[in-house]
Amino acid sequence: MTSNPSRLSPGQSLTRKFPIVGEREPSPFTLDDWRLSVDGLVRRPLSFSLADLIALPTVDRAWDTMCVTGWTRLDLRWRGVLLDTVLAMAEALPEARFARFAAYSKRGHDTSLPLDEARQRVLLAYECDGQPLTAAHGGPVRSVTEGKYFYKSLKWLRQIELLADDQLGFWERTSAYHNQADPWLEQRYDPLPVSTDEFQRRLAARDFRDVLAIMDAQFRALHGVDLSGARFEGARIKACDMSGVILRGANLQNANLTRTKLVDADLRGANLSGCDLEGADLRGADLREADLRQTSLTVAQFFHRHRPAIIAGARFLLSDVQNEGLDQRERQFLLDPRQKAIVE
Repeated sequence: MTSNPSRLSPGQSLTRKFPIVGEREPSPFTLDDWRLSVDGLVRRPLSFSLADLIALPTVDRAWDTMCVTGWTRLDLRWRGVLLDTVLAMAEALPEARFARFAAYSKRGHDTSLPLDEARQRVLLAYECDGQPLTAAHGGPVRSVTEGKYFYKSLKWLRQIELLADDQLGFWERTSAYHNQADPWLEQRYDPLPVSTDEFQRRLAARDFRDVLAIMDAQFRALHGVDLSGARFEGARIKACDMSGVILRGANLQNANLTRTKLVDADLRGANLSGCDLEGADLRGADLREADLRQTSLTVAQFFHRHRPAIIAGARFLLSDVQNEGLDQRERQFLLDPRQKAIVE
C-alpha cells in the first residue's frame, strides 16, 4: 500500500486489491431462484429475476471503496442499475423516507439509508472490474453506496424496502457501527463502553470472554497490567487502546480486535487463533510462540522501522499472510526468515 493524501479519508491506507471482508457465503439460493423484491411504501411492489434486472438500463461507475477496517481501493469499477431507476418503476409513496436493503444472509444482514441519499448514491451492481460479481464479493447482485464506509453496501441483495422511519442495519445494531458512515468525518463507530462495574468485575476475574466494547477508553488503563492467562475468547473489543498490556499465555481465540491498538503488548504464547485482527496495530508487540493461525490480517500492522513486532516462533498460516488486504511490506516482514516466524 502507498499513500495518496488527496484521495484518502482519515485513517485509511490504499490497497490495489479488493479484500474480502465479512461473510463469504450467502444463505443458500440458486441463480434460477434468486429474486430481488422492491416493496414497503411503494405503489407498485416489484420482483426481479437476475435477467429482469440486467435487462434494465445499466450504468458504469468508478467509485472509491472505503472499508471501516482501514483500507481504501480507488476507482473500483462497477456496472449495474441505479437504484433510482428501480424506484421510479415502483413509485415511492410520499411518506417513504428511508430505504432498507436486506440480504440473502445467514445472520440477517441489512442496512439502511435516507431515501433521498440512496436515490443519488446507490447502484445495484452485478459486475466489478469487468467481471460478474463473485459470491464472496456479494454476487449475483449487491448494493454499492458511493462515499460511505463499505458496510453501507450490502452483499447478496434480496430486498429493497421503503420505510417511513429508519431501521438500524445489522452492523449498527450488533456492533455499534455509526449510522451515518461518513469516511471524511471518520464516523466508524458509536462508542459502546462496558459499564464501569462490569469492567472492574471482569478485570478482577481476568475474564473478558464475549465482552462487547467499542471505543472504550477504560482499556487504556490496562497498560502494564499483567493479565497473563486471562480469558478473552469471543470478545469483541473494537477500536480500543490496549497498548502495553501483558497477555502472556492469554486465550483470545476467535476474538474480534478490529482497529484495536496492541502496540508494545506482551502476547508471548497467547492464543490468537481465529481472531479478527483487521486494522489492529501490533507494532512493537512481543508475539513469540503466539498462535495467529486462521486470523484475518487485512490492514493489520506488525512492522515498524524502529520497533517491529517480535514474531520468532509465532505461528501463521501462509494463506492468512497472503491475504489480499495485507500490506506488501507487512507480508514481507512476516515471511522474512530472519524474523523466525513459523508459517505453515
